[in-house]
Amino acid sequence: MQLEDYFDFQRPDDIRVKGTRVGIETILYDFIHRCRTPEEIARSYPSLTLEQVYATILYYLHHKEAVSAYLSDWIDWSHKAREEQRRNSSAAVRKLMKLKAERKANLKANGSEISA
Repeated sequence: MQLEDYFDFQRPDDIRVKGTRVGIETILYDFIHRCRTPEEIARSYPSLTLEQVYATILYYLHHKEAVSAYLSDWIDWSHKAREEQRRNSSAAVRKLMKLKAERKANLKANGSEISA
């Protein structure tokens, strides 16, 4: 089996782990930016095997320049999409975000911290 056999290359900006809906960016973001082990990643995504996680990391290591560019483009797109969603959110979403911010401020004022 070739390393590339583990993946579905749907488009230049969309590489998925074969037989799943998981993009390689999901695994690699957890591995690179969140410093999660392959075992932790495999436990987080029931549709993945540990072998698939290791294959994704190995693919990254073998094609570091191209995959790093792929990840950078994905991160840029994610930030733009999140900002667009924030700017064009519905009234219900804006209300929920306001309530969340108020709750966080109240808890902070009372000496308790919560994670976002």
